[in-house]
Amino acid sequence: MEEVQEGASAPSVHGHNIKVTEVVIDGDTLTFLIVSQKLSGTGEYHVYRIYEDLEWLQHHLFSQEDVPGIQGVIFPPIPAKPQVNASAKVMKQLGFLGLGEWQPYCKALESFLRQVASHSVLKKSKAVEIFLTSADPPGRQRVRKNIFNRLSQAVGEMRKEGHKDVDEFFQAARDQNLIITGCTKSATERFLDVVLTEQKIAVACGHFSAALHLCVEAGEDPDKQAFSSICVKLSEVFESIKKNMMSTAENNVSTLGLGLDLESRYQEAEKEMLFRRTCKLAELETARRNAEKAKPVKKAAMEEVKKAAETEFNHICGVAKQEIARYEAARVQMLQQALVQWCEKQLLTARESADQFDQCLQGFRGMA
Repeated sequence: MEEVQEGASAPSVHGHNIKVTEVVIDGDTLTFLIVSQKLSGTGEYHVYRIYEDLEWLQHHLFSQEDVPGIQGVIFPPIPAKPQVNASAKVMKQLGFLGLGEWQPYCKALESFLRQVASHSVLKKSKAVEIFLTSADPPGRQRVRKNIFNRLSQAVGEMRKEGHKDVDEFFQAARDQNLIITGCTKSATERFLDVVLTEQKIAVACGHFSAALHLCVEAGEDPDKQAFSSICVKLSEVFESIKKNMMSTAENNVSTLGLGLDLESRYQEAEKEMLFRRTCKLAELETARRNAEKAKPVKKAAMEEVKKAAETEFNHICGVAKQEIARYEAARVQMLQQALVQWCEKQLLTARESADQFDQCLQGFRGMA
């Protein structure tokens, strides 16, 4: 597919109903089936996409340099690239998204696409429409560097991160983001450790349950029969513990785990937006100094550069303030929903486990 000709247009799908319903593994390639409901209500779009297609979409969203204030947008964060039979280092980068046979990753993709297709600015990109509705795969041409790419890469310029802001609102936002980003990342890592420990306990209980069956002996000896019966009952208990721990781990991943993961990635996205604005602030201050020091022959040209920088910076600030307000409201709702779902699922699992353990206890009492 050729380069997308950008233009404002309304999407033809329901942004909140996008689903990633299937993942197909072919060698080292993961292909995702993305289903979106038509606004006309007459059916659905079914498209197959690989990770390179997601990068294509993200590139075109980043490249909308003709949209005023685009650099003030908090771009929905794309999940890290998945890999089949990935190394331990890659799995650590994926975190919760690398667990559960790719179901959590599909959920993260759903969230990313829904956020893009529902965003007041980004959904107007023609690339979004092509990605969600075209039966053919979008272009996978080599991504060309542009101004936006260079600004994103400027995160490595540590000297600008400490640049004092002229606006108290944005300085406060930067300070708050710095604190919350660290706290969210730490909470995500520790909660992931909890889930991994639960999975290890489940595996150990499964092994012990199987080992107890090896102690069962055939024969008519009353003592051997009694011992074998105890081993069978204990095996059932540890099998129940295994199921309980697996259910608990799965609940943790699908609810609070994914919620913390998304929050962590969104904090990084906000940090990148704030840094892009800081870079533009530094450019504006440089343009102002150049205009003040310019010689008469270059004065007019430098003034034009300064005005252009001021206009661009004001657009970015306007969009950024709206984005921060929207994000702050959305993140509270998102985390609240994740916590509620987490509690509901854990309560359900606890009730089911209590019933199973009660049955085991009655079995032991019957043996007595």
